[in-house]
Amino acid sequence: MLDNQLKLNKNEEFIRLDAMLKMLGVFETGGQAKFAIQSGLVKVNGEICTMRGKKMRKGDSAEFDGNVFEVL
Repeated sequence: MLDNQLKLNKNEEFIRLDAMLKMLGVFETGGQAKFAIQSGLVKVNGEICTMRGKKMRKGDSAEFDGNVFEVL
């Protein structure tokens, strides 16, 4: 089962979109995350995002394959 929430550490301002999806277990490798993002299969805050280095901050959400993942 996937974890749908990622809590940033106190000293973290953001996490990159590809790293977030890998850390949550959506993809096994960064390469898989990169491919899905650049192929337009991932939405950020409801809009398709093709930037794998997109800075995800508290309150942002990413969506892939019908699952929504939030940054806390």
